[in-house]
Amino acid sequence: MAKIASRIAQLTGEGALAVFTRAKELEKAGRSIIHLELGEPDFHPAAPVVDALRAAVADGRDRYVATRGIPPLRSAIADYLKGTRGLDVAAEQVLVAPGCKMALALAMMALIEPGDEVLYPDPSFPIYPSFTRGLGAKAVPYALREENKFQPDLAEIAAKITPKTRMLIFNSPNNPTGTVFSDSAIGQIAELAKKHDLWVIADEIYARILFRGEYKSIWALPGMAERTVIIDGFSKSFAMTGWRLGYAVAQKHVIDALDMLVLNTFTCTAEFSQVAAIEALRDSTNAVPAMVEEYRKRRDLFVERLNRIPGFRCQSPDGAFYAWVNIEETGMPAEEVQRVLLEEAGVAGIAGAAFGAEGKNYVRFSLVSATHLLEDALERIQRVSSRWRAAVAR
Repeated sequence: MAKIASRIAQLTGEGALAVFTRAKELEKAGRSIIHLELGEPDFHPAAPVVDALRAAVADGRDRYVATRGIPPLRSAIADYLKGTRGLDVAAEQVLVAPGCKMALALAMMALIEPGDEVLYPDPSFPIYPSFTRGLGAKAVPYALREENKFQPDLAEIAAKITPKTRMLIFNSPNNPTGTVFSDSAIGQIAELAKKHDLWVIADEIYARILFRGEYKSIWALPGMAERTVIIDGFSKSFAMTGWRLGYAVAQKHVIDALDMLVLNTFTCTAEFSQVAAIEALRDSTNAVPAMVEEYRKRRDLFVERLNRIPGFRCQSPDGAFYAWVNIEETGMPAEEVQRVLLEEAGVAGIAGAAFGAEGKNYVRFSLVSATHLLEDALERIQRVSSRWRAAVAR
């Protein structure tokens, strides 16, 4: 039998999808499940965005278009980054892709050689190390630890840089911890990148979901625009997960390289969704600030009440929409906590090892369900916790 390429064996999936599959099985069997496993907003795009999509389809905007994205959207993204992050970006430095994962994959394919080493945070989005390995490179983790408020340890990063190190990836606000990297951390990462001539991939998909301060992009620091690739998109900030719209921002010669990969893969991103994305960036109804404020309320409710439940400990995240919960004091492995919460309480969360070895004592909950569902989930967790304590007492 003909063989599958060996690179496929280097790839891994996402733990969230496995939990989601089991949760749907339980629902089909009649169980009540509260879904806190997927990072998918329960919001939907604002009405003007949906209207723009309908109009674009009705107008026949369903043909092949420019491989890099339609010019009006690329210009709108450049203006948006100027308005929300103070970045000086030209439209020619933007490439639109069908989803942030694709934008990330294009950047990694363009910049990583087999045998290179890539630094990535642990815990973090599991696709970073997975795709690194798939490209024949070595994924090298640097830890985000609770005792350091999940900020990167720059001494650890510096110690792990070798002559083979090609790239450093980071995600701020971070999935799964919700940590916003400090200005000091961002500045030190920039200095290391310049000193060792590294590419930096700044995954800024949660940049708008911020609960304090203003977002600081590493792109804006001296000497960093020339070596940084920003990955961002519409899934999280604009609640457009299924629309599959992402983009990469980089110097033109990098965008040229990504464009060659587009020509050899998916050709272009659907025009009608790109037209609607322009309307999303306008945010004429202020949907984004309203959504972020609702996430803030959910965070405050969930974290405060969860911290009252014995066995659970959670630092309040500064961004994104996740609760990264330490479960050491339950006395059970995180995988068992995940199982019991799902099978007995009907609450779907994800054992932290899905995001890296540093997550072994954690469970991630996505705060993407309405407040009354979060309250119900907390009550269910409380009941299960009471049973654990009673069992231990016996």
